[in-house]
Amino acid sequence: MDFAGIRYALTFGLLMLPFTVNSQTTMPEMLIKGSLKEQMDYIQEKTRIYEDYRAVREDMFQKIKGNALDSLNTAKTVINSLKINARDQNLTIDSLNASVETVRADLDKMTKTKNSIRLLGMEINKVAYNAVLWTIIAVLAGLLTIGFLAFRRNRTVTVHTKREIEELKKEFEAYRKAAREAREKMSMTHFNELKKLRGA
Repeated sequence: MDFAGIRYALTFGLLMLPFTVNSQTTMPEMLIKGSLKEQMDYIQEKTRIYEDYRAVREDMFQKIKGNALDSLNTAKTVINSLKINARDQNLTIDSLNASVETVRADLDKMTKTKNSIRLLGMEINKVAYNAVLWTIIAVLAGLLTIGFLAFRRNRTVTVHTKREIEELKKEFEAYRKAAREAREKMSMTHFNELKKLRGA
């Protein structure tokens, strides 16, 4: 056997080593409990590269794939929840805007009346009445401001989460493509080696 044949036989043996050890090993804890980034770093650190292809155990690949899909589904759930919260807050803001407009209309009517206002059969000082009314307006404006700030924060979180999901999808697609190409190349190499062995 020439040097190239020995080289291919050794390479094939090294590439097949993770698959033969597969049945004797358990899933690393990092792939069970680690974050998606930690899992990718673990795979990058613990797998071999041959001719620009990375050999990854099938069970590890399936575990990371499942974890990535779980992360995407969780992110989708969070996005849907944020959308519902944003819609509810929009309704609250609209309601508060309507309330503020109603109070302002009432205030305009009252400022055109005399110094005292008859309310429930009692005469009330206009200054005291205005103070109470402005307090209500201040409370409503405060609620409106809080609602607006909460809506803005939720929108920012939603946009950020969408961006992260898109990045995760791109990373996963690139990883899946690289893994598929590595598997195809390994299959071709294996097939070529079998042909050589049968021909020899």
